[in-house]
Amino acid sequence: MDREIVDSLLTGMLQSAEGISDLLFISGKPPLVETHGRLNKFSFDGPGSVLTPLFIEQLAGHIINGSERLKMEFAVSGSCDCSYAIENLARFRVNIFKQNGRHAVVMRKLQSEVPTLDKLGLPPVFREIVKEKNGIILVTGGTGTGKTTTLAAMLNELNHTQEIHIVTLEDPIEFFHSHGKAAISQRELSKDFPNFADGLRAALRQAPKAILVGEIRDPQTLEIAMTASETGHIVFSTLHTINAGQTINRIIGMFPREEEQQLRQRLSETLRYVISQRLVNKIEGGRLLVTEIMGSNLRTRETIIYGESENKSFSEIIEAGSTLGWHTFDQSLIAAYQAGIVTEETAMLSCTNKGKVRRELDLIQKRNGTVSAQVPSGLRLNIPEPIRIIDEDEIASCSPPSPPAKR
Repeated sequence: MDREIVDSLLTGMLQSAEGISDLLFISGKPPLVETHGRLNKFSFDGPGSVLTPLFIEQLAGHIINGSERLKMEFAVSGSCDCSYAIENLARFRVNIFKQNGRHAVVMRKLQSEVPTLDKLGLPPVFREIVKEKNGIILVTGGTGTGKTTTLAAMLNELNHTQEIHIVTLEDPIEFFHSHGKAAISQRELSKDFPNFADGLRAALRQAPKAILVGEIRDPQTLEIAMTASETGHIVFSTLHTINAGQTINRIIGMFPREEEQQLRQRLSETLRYVISQRLVNKIEGGRLLVTEIMGSNLRTRETIIYGESENKSFSEIIEAGSTLGWHTFDQSLIAAYQAGIVTEETAMLSCTNKGKVRRELDLIQKRNGTVSAQVPSGLRLNIPEPIRIIDEDEIASCSPPSPPAKR
């Protein structure tokens, strides 16, 4: 398969709709484009045409382009990551994987313009977050929730406000930063370093003040990240977790049981912020970035060391830190509903504590003079009719007629 055919297909898919984020090639389906979280078919060879295993295998071979490392990685692990570019149009982060013994390809479209905090609509507390001089800042969330985009905006803020050396370790490089006040060295996995642990270890000798690690994938990388933060570096990274509590538990679960207490102590001293994010549908179309932010204070550190309890949970700590700009997902969703950005249904489906959010939405609706259409529960109270007192005339009119007199 030659480049002209591949680039023509990808170009047509990208131009088929606005807001495309991913291109999918799966055997038995036509090419698929993901737009605002929904998959749509792309007809490439007439209506109803579907992709064959041979076509996808040839597409994957073109993207791999003879790389022995990628071939070996695919053969051993069943998937491999790489990048692909169409000149003057788009760049992609690509994952080639096996499904049911056949090749499949997913291509994530990378943004060409480096985002800013303002363009992403991130809360003002992010400007305070990037002022941290040491420690670990984690951006967490599911795949496709924009973690890399948020990190790029934070690095962009650092780049234009501080005279420091920033080293990034990425897989692959998604946003190319031009030098601002800072000097930025961007390194790509396999091209510039063999793995995140070795790349991070080497970064400590490259005189950085800030280090970006694309993803913490193993205990060794986390161990070096903590060491870097303990020696005066600020480390930015990501985890595939959905909130602050799960993030702490995931980190602790990476290490053996006998190391847990020491790990909790180190983590409490190095962790500065956990930023979790999700994407939800907006009323006018598109998706809204919803965030949860937890910082570090005495209560946070104690809970990391001793664990959550009935009266001391991370969500309660976050709510209590609202004056510092901290907030939970539920608080973000309630604010978005109040501003008319998301529907009541979206807020309820995406929230964590449904009972609490339900009460908050009801209060908002009462203040606005609207009533929510409650979903019937299927249960009904058997309330008796009130007792009514009747007078003698009613009794007489209701009494049966007297029997006829006997002759």
